[in-house]
Amino acid sequence: MVDTPVSLPPSTPFGAALGAVYVGQLSRARVARVPLLFVAAFQSLGIMLLLRGVVDAGNETTSEQVVAGSTVLVVAFVALNLLAQRFGALRAAGALDYYLTLPVPGSAVVLGTAASYASFAVPGMVVTAVVGSLLYGLPLSGLWMLLPVAVMAGASLAGIGAAIGLLAPREELATVAGQVGMSVVLFLGIIPADRLPVGIDVLRDLVPSTYAVDVLAAAFRPSVDWVVVALDLLVCALVALVTLLAASVALRHAGNTRH
Repeated sequence: MVDTPVSLPPSTPFGAALGAVYVGQLSRARVARVPLLFVAAFQSLGIMLLLRGVVDAGNETTSEQVVAGSTVLVVAFVALNLLAQRFGALRAAGALDYYLTLPVPGSAVVLGTAASYASFAVPGMVVTAVVGSLLYGLPLSGLWMLLPVAVMAGASLAGIGAAIGLLAPREELATVAGQVGMSVVLFLGIIPADRLPVGIDVLRDLVPSTYAVDVLAAAFRPSVDWVVVALDLLVCALVALVTLLAASVALRHAGNTRH
C-alpha cells in the first residue's frame, strides 16, 4: 500500500493574514491600551514642555523640529521599543511556534502585531502634534500629513523593532536595545540637522525616522517642497520593505533555532 503524500495548505494571502494577525494581537493589546495611550503621549508632551523654556519662540525651524520629533517619538515608542519587547517576550516564551505553524507570511505577523499596538498610539500622536503646534505657535493646517508620517515611520521602525526582539539572545537585551533605539530616534529627531555635531549628522541619514520627522516639520511651513517630501516618504517606504523582510527572515530563524 502506497502512502499518498499530503499536500500542505496554500499560503494565506498577505492581506487576509495581516488582518487576522492584527485582530488577534489587538484583542491581546487591549489590556495595555491605557498605559500605551498615557506613556506614549506623556513623555513626548513632557519633552516639548521642557524645551519650550529653552527654544527661542522666534526660531521657527527649531520649533518645527521639536514638535515633529516629539510626535514621531510616539510612533517610535510603540514600533521600536514596545515591539522589540513584545517579540523578545514571544521568543522567550516559545509563543512564536504558533505563528510558524500557520500558512501566513512572516512579514504579516510582524506588521499585524505592530499595527495592533500602533492603533492605540495614534490618539497620542495626534494629541502631541496638536498640543505642540499650539504651544510653539505653529499652524495646524498641515497636520493632515500625520497619516503618511505615522504609516511610513511606523512600518520602517516596526521592522527594526521586531528584528531586535527576534535576534536578541535574551529578552532583557531586546528590551535594552529597544530603549536605546528609541533614545536615538529622540536625539536625532528633535535636534535640527544643522546643529548636530560633525559625524552625528551622518548617523542621522541612516535612521529612517528622521525622514518622517523632516516631512512633518515641512508640513508646518507655508511653502512645502513636495518633491523632497515625496523622496523622504519613499526612503521610509524602502526601509520599511527591507526591515520587514529582514524581520520575517528573523522570525523563521528564531523558530528554527528552537527545534
